[in-house]
Amino acid sequence: MLKKEMLSIKLESLSHRYQQGTPFEKIALSNITFDIEPGEFLGIAGRSGSGKTTLIQHLNGLLKPTSGRISVNGSLVDPRKMRDLRRQIGLVFQHPEHQLFEETVFRDIAFGLTGAGLSVAEAGDRVRDAITAVGLNEDFLERSPFELSGGEKRRVAIAGVLVMKPSVLVLDEPAAGLDPGGRREIFDFIIKLWRERNITVILATHDMEELARSANRVVVLQHGRVALNGSTREVFHDVEALERAGLEPPQITRLMQKLKKVLPEIKDGILTVDEAVSELKRLYQEGYRWGEYDKRFAYGPLPARQFDAA
Repeated sequence: MLKKEMLSIKLESLSHRYQQGTPFEKIALSNITFDIEPGEFLGIAGRSGSGKTTLIQHLNGLLKPTSGRISVNGSLVDPRKMRDLRRQIGLVFQHPEHQLFEETVFRDIAFGLTGAGLSVAEAGDRVRDAITAVGLNEDFLERSPFELSGGEKRRVAIAGVLVMKPSVLVLDEPAAGLDPGGRREIFDFIIKLWRERNITVILATHDMEELARSANRVVVLQHGRVALNGSTREVFHDVEALERAGLEPPQITRLMQKLKKVLPEIKDGILTVDEAVSELKRLYQEGYRWGEYDKRFAYGPLPARQFDAA
């Protein structure tokens, strides 16, 4: 059995074709090569149909490459040890209803522990730890999973993966279909899990705002190929390449790039609203002191208290 440890994953010239050898053959991935480092928060971005879901389903053996290979900690994935691999690389599907089927939340979360050789007490402790980790209290354990809200179902589905104590957590559009508040809650606790549990997170999404807030590296797919691969700031700074891939940088990034044409002193690579507020406050305070910026604004300087309130 594989030891529980931090994993490094290497994809080399990975390609996948659906219905190969038939008139309906479709190339889903083509020559994908990149590494996934232990403990990183990796975003896989791309439009619908770009190959995100196909790619992440290769990571724990749900799909096999048509060509190329995947290695974990330097060793090729062994088809005879897929069960062990899936205990270490947990995948949460886009639609949590596909992973929930038991009568109670407790039994749903505990299902993955079948055959793990744990005592009833140990299994119970694992389940309670997992439900707490996703921000739900133990009262949920006796409820039917089908009575839960969309956001609660997502959390239970993630708990069903966390109960295995994986080294890598892979999520496919975890906030799809949720309202803005639900989306923010889901992403907030995913970030919290990553920080507190010392795991690798791989997040497939087209939500660039949340990737900017969470991921430290982004791989952008376009028509099944890697279009961009780099730090989040590097990737989002290349607006033209993102647009060619059918994506938009975060709105605040585009706004700050436009402001930079008026105020060249604005730093590059602003990704979040908090960063933008901090940068504009810095520039205002310096401009107010030096008198350098006031003439660039038609209505004069804004009261500093407006920035302080932000």
